[in-house]
Amino acid sequence: MKEILREIGMIARALDSISNIEFKEYDLSKGQYLYLVRICENPGIIQEKLAEMIKVDRTTAARAIKKLEINGFIEKRDDQHNQKIKKLFPTEKGKNVYPFIRRENDYSNKVALAGFSKEEIETIFNLLQRVRKNIEIDWEFVKKGNKRNY
Repeated sequence: MKEILREIGMIARALDSISNIEFKEYDLSKGQYLYLVRICENPGIIQEKLAEMIKVDRTTAARAIKKLEINGFIEKRDDQHNQKIKKLFPTEKGKNVYPFIRRENDYSNKVALAGFSKEEIETIFNLLQRVRKNIEIDWEFVKKGNKRNY
């Protein structure tokens, strides 16, 4: 069997490393851009939903969100109906950085998919979505404290 997940991991780590280096000038440290993009695209999202979207545990999400808040990229606001719920919104600073992050993402996509036909790109996208959906089942299972049976 081909080491597909190893290839996906290498791609993800390389792109993450590039982003972390390039976004350093905006005071975005390790991986924070992922959270900022999702908050900009989903203003008012709650922390738990954001963690689920990015596929990280709550503690990891809480640390990144706290740093983004301290650095002025996002703000937390109370929910009108439930004071326990804090909604996340980008600040002006966060909104100003967002287009640069999107341009980097678009550029990385262009570089990664150079030489592929539209049909091949569509196929890769669909296949990777299927892989993600398969993995999400185990992710949910393990996240609830279960052990996978290898």
